[in-house]
Amino acid sequence: MTSLATTKKTTPSRERLNPLIWLVIALFLFVMVFPFLWILITSFKPGAEIYGRDTAFRLIAVNPTIDNYTTVINKGILDAVKNSVIVSLITTLYVVFVASMSAYIIARFSFRGKRMLMGLILGISMFPQMIIIGPVFNMFYNLKMLNSYWVTMAYSTITLPSAVWIMIAHFKRIPLSVEEAARIDGCSQWQALWIVIFPMAAPGVFTTAIMTFIAAWNEYLLTLTLNSDKAYHTVPVAINALRTQFTILWGEITAATVLVIIPTLIIVLLFQRQIVSGITSGAVKE
Repeated sequence: MTSLATTKKTTPSRERLNPLIWLVIALFLFVMVFPFLWILITSFKPGAEIYGRDTAFRLIAVNPTIDNYTTVINKGILDAVKNSVIVSLITTLYVVFVASMSAYIIARFSFRGKRMLMGLILGISMFPQMIIIGPVFNMFYNLKMLNSYWVTMAYSTITLPSAVWIMIAHFKRIPLSVEEAARIDGCSQWQALWIVIFPMAAPGVFTTAIMTFIAAWNEYLLTLTLNSDKAYHTVPVAINALRTQFTILWGEITAATVLVIIPTLIIVLLFQRQIVSGITSGAVKE
């Protein structure tokens, strides 16, 4: 009786906390979403309202316009989007393939220097880009690979280490008995990997692909350094170029940001369950 009475007393107090919790969550979401909302609002404002004393902080433009979108399209922002898509897709395919092969070997086989190799991979992922940009530029210059889509090879240096670590966690979750059963059924090592193991590690592969794509999509320094030709500029570099000697063209920058954020936003919204599943499925050792 005492425990029941205690339960009845504590239950209403928990229910009274729910509105407060929801209020905190709503406030947090508003703070997170507001910058994107403000970018969208600003993209439809003419320059006079963006810099005007009385109109700069209006939530709704007095004279909304799409001139900012027209201007950035005429300046070639869609070409930058095309370059980003090409570079990001090539980088993703290359990194996923190499990371899968490397992670499978590290997760499945024991060999001398394995711990040192894993530590080296982790250490490489922590290198600041400013340290490697000089040697990478010299290598690309000597190989005559500047101003080309070969920049994807440089992108792999910053995305491959983390991709290998994610894939190792997922390959370790797959029981070795599954692979042994495939070998007994007549599969070779290669067939067991691609027919049995690789599909079972699909959540990790998918997560690695999405994270690699987004990292390549947002990369700025490597493209700016290796591809000085405007024809090969990607989205971050193209947006950074929307300025004059004395003015930052905020209207054009916000319009370009809205245009280029659409592909990554669609990917995240469509595949958010797979992304979360891939991240969490490798978090617990079974």
